[in-house]
Amino acid sequence: MSYPHPQVRPHPRPPHRSRRRRAVLSAPTAVAALVLAGLTTGTTAQAATARQVEALDRGVVSVHTDSGNLVSWRWLGTDPDTVSFNVYRAGTKVNSAPITGSTNYFHTGAPAQADYTVRAIVGGVEQADSVHAIQFRTGYKDVPITPPAGGTTPDGVAYTYEANDASVGDLDGDGQLDFVLKWQPTNAKDNSQSGYTGNTILDGVKLDGTRLWRIDLGRNIRSGAHYTQFQVYDYDGDGKAEIAMKTADATVDGTGTVIGNSAADYRNSSGYVLSGPEYLTMFNGRTGKAMSTVDYVPARGTVSSWGDSYGNRVDRFLAGTAYLDGSRPSLIMARGYYTRTVIAAWDWRNGAFTRRWTFDTNSSTNTGKGYDAQGNHQLAIADVDGDGKDEIVYGSMAVDDNGAGLWTTKNGHGDALHVGDLDPARPGLEEFKVDEDSSKPSSWMADAKTGAIIWSTPANGDNGRGVSGDIWAGSAGAESWSASESGVRDPKGTVVATRKPSSTNFLSWWDADPVRELLDSTHIDKYGTTADTRLLTGSDVHSNNSTKATPTLSGDILGDWREEVVWPTTDNTALRIYSTPYETTTRITTLLHDTQYRTALAWQNTAYNQPPHPSFYIGDGMPKAPRPTVYTP
Repeated sequence: MSYPHPQVRPHPRPPHRSRRRRAVLSAPTAVAALVLAGLTTGTTAQAATARQVEALDRGVVSVHTDSGNLVSWRWLGTDPDTVSFNVYRAGTKVNSAPITGSTNYFHTGAPAQADYTVRAIVGGVEQADSVHAIQFRTGYKDVPITPPAGGTTPDGVAYTYEANDASVGDLDGDGQLDFVLKWQPTNAKDNSQSGYTGNTILDGVKLDGTRLWRIDLGRNIRSGAHYTQFQVYDYDGDGKAEIAMKTADATVDGTGTVIGNSAADYRNSSGYVLSGPEYLTMFNGRTGKAMSTVDYVPARGTVSSWGDSYGNRVDRFLAGTAYLDGSRPSLIMARGYYTRTVIAAWDWRNGAFTRRWTFDTNSSTNTGKGYDAQGNHQLAIADVDGDGKDEIVYGSMAVDDNGAGLWTTKNGHGDALHVGDLDPARPGLEEFKVDEDSSKPSSWMADAKTGAIIWSTPANGDNGRGVSGDIWAGSAGAESWSASESGVRDPKGTVVATRKPSSTNFLSWWDADPVRELLDSTHIDKYGTTADTRLLTGSDVHSNNSTKATPTLSGDILGDWREEVVWPTTDNTALRIYSTPYETTTRITTLLHDTQYRTALAWQNTAYNQPPHPSFYIGDGMPKAPRPTVYTP
């Protein structure tokens, strides 16, 4: 497939002022915690603690269109504010002057096979060549994958495998992101459905299709969206990502070693696994080797204490990654949200797990009192109180970085939430959420620091879908809409457009401007008040998770700050990556070095997948984007 050369559209409105203040100097790469003062954007000087992020390469891509190639690359958080760039094709510079206002360049008339590198210019001195561009010769890049062999369940039902959710991390320390792909059997079940399933399998895959390892979770981990929430992150700061997930007896690691009892089979006649030990395992990202296994916290205990007796709500798991100390990442593993909720925070240091804290709504202390039954089918990680340390937003409640309850709205369980700078005209972050309790607000927006409701809509039954993001330049800040409510609302809750988008699903920064697009099923659309405009239709690919119709992964994983989308091919033999063909004049540091966004990519695979949001506002009229304060291992 090829594209015409898209044009940059000017902003229809002048910028409005941002109220956010952030440190913008990059920390030296060898320092784990550095206090910085003095900003380059004219804001008041302040101190900030540097956060550990990945030491990434430039992530250069070349996307071919009918008119030439769009070459784009990363502006790293460790680059100087004043860095500029030159683009080279086969050693010959193609730009006339250093590129300062963006991190992309359109090379008119160039063939699809043109070979590009990028050189940074620091203090007037041109640096060495970057990695060579990954070529999207037909508008996409295929990463070969190999489905596992199918099988037959004890009741005689045959199954095969489909590529499902994925995450990314630098598994081998070469500066390039790799995929961790979950394979789901065709007989995977929602927790409410009885029946046997095939095993859940995970692969580590490099961008050239090299499979680093395969992990088989075994018969004692049931397969479905709520059972396996895997986290991919560099927890110990060695420059290589680890993989953490719940395991059980008969799990086989990437080296062929069995965890626990290889012969154990705890499945009951309904296919549920309601007995036997439960583990948490940290796997080596390069080899898939199980490095340490501990008991999963919390244990299932009495099945009925989680909301039913047949095994549905006891096995509702969530997971995330959070900078609880403000500098280094910790693992978040959780169970339950309909009644009891338990969240355990773990550190992975020097080859061992250490439990940092446990939040339990059944606790005899006041830590979790009044927080039961407030969880969602996903979570979000963000520094909501501005103290430099992350909190866990768990639906209608939030847990502080120290494991204490921060706030609860008492609005109950829901299917979707969004946390970000949704209203750039007011201080701090906001949460938009939909609910399914027929006696509670159908949708609402709250101050993410205090949980104070900013606006809400009346009770309206089970409101199953909701999205918030700046999808329309005709209204300031993020627009919010949901399945059960009419119209599109501004950050104050006022209906500003009667026509809702055709999608209430994912979001993507795809075209030239900072207004976000609609990602649903296998296409991307631009919202309009009369009709949406189709910008991309994936070729021979499928979406995941049934009616959720989500991609395998969506986020800024290559090129400039715009977002790639990854779908499996219809035959499940490749992960097909699409990257934008649109030239932009907006320059933003790679979103991989904004830790709220980066941890959102890590939790994106959790249960009912939701799109990532950064810690600052990206949208129409946005001010100059802040720089992160980060260091690399």
